[in-house]
Amino acid sequence: MERTPERVLVIVPTYNERENLPMITRRLREALPDVHLLVADDNSPDGTGRIADELAEADDHIHVLHRTSKQGLGAAYIAGFRWGLAEGYDVLVEMDADGSHQPEELHKLLDAVAQGADLAIGSRWVPGGRTVNWPVSRELLSRGANTYVRLVLGIPVRDATAGFRAYRAATLEKIGLDDVESQGYCFQVDLTLRTVRQGLRVQERPITFVERTVGSSKMSRRIIIEAFWRVAVWGVTGLADRFRPRR
Repeated sequence: MERTPERVLVIVPTYNERENLPMITRRLREALPDVHLLVADDNSPDGTGRIADELAEADDHIHVLHRTSKQGLGAAYIAGFRWGLAEGYDVLVEMDADGSHQPEELHKLLDAVAQGADLAIGSRWVPGGRTVNWPVSRELLSRGANTYVRLVLGIPVRDATAGFRAYRAATLEKIGLDDVESQGYCFQVDLTLRTVRQGLRVQERPITFVERTVGSSKMSRRIIIEAFWRVAVWGVTGLADRFRPRR
């Protein structure tokens, strides 16, 4: 491994994840004891925020950001990014609370950043990547969505919808967060596209994505529809920019 001793913050958005949060916290702390964790809770009615507070009281590497309402995955990550940038972290990581992203594989992303990546993505669809316990319908949806993204946007990323990723702080500052409105799958594509269009380096590292065993997925038809129409708009906008006369 070629990792540097940079300050790393893992941001975990939560909404009704009281059963999963202690487990994922324990696994992260065991896998990478120097890494810090920020739980960004959207006022979960099941008491997830209270559990996060208890974990933070017992461990100075754990922090909690309480949000007033459920505003979506993208908004939670943006709030987490802003908190981490203000606190001076060098690398900011996105990770799900449900165990689908394995903390034991986080070192792959941090190694990629240490080797020069501006954005490292934990990919299911590069050689060596795989999914566990996913129904065929979900795999087809994900593969199809990523093929659609590559064709429409022309970006060389196999898993642009992936939610396990590590950004350099400088990357987030350069791509801009003020006008990000997308959510879900679309949020991940949005930030990937911004990174590519800034000429920054994106690396994908293979991971094993494990379907959650506790709780319910936050995926919805609305999130899927949003992703398809926003990608289409970005594709048309990018094409228009390419053919716009230069002054």
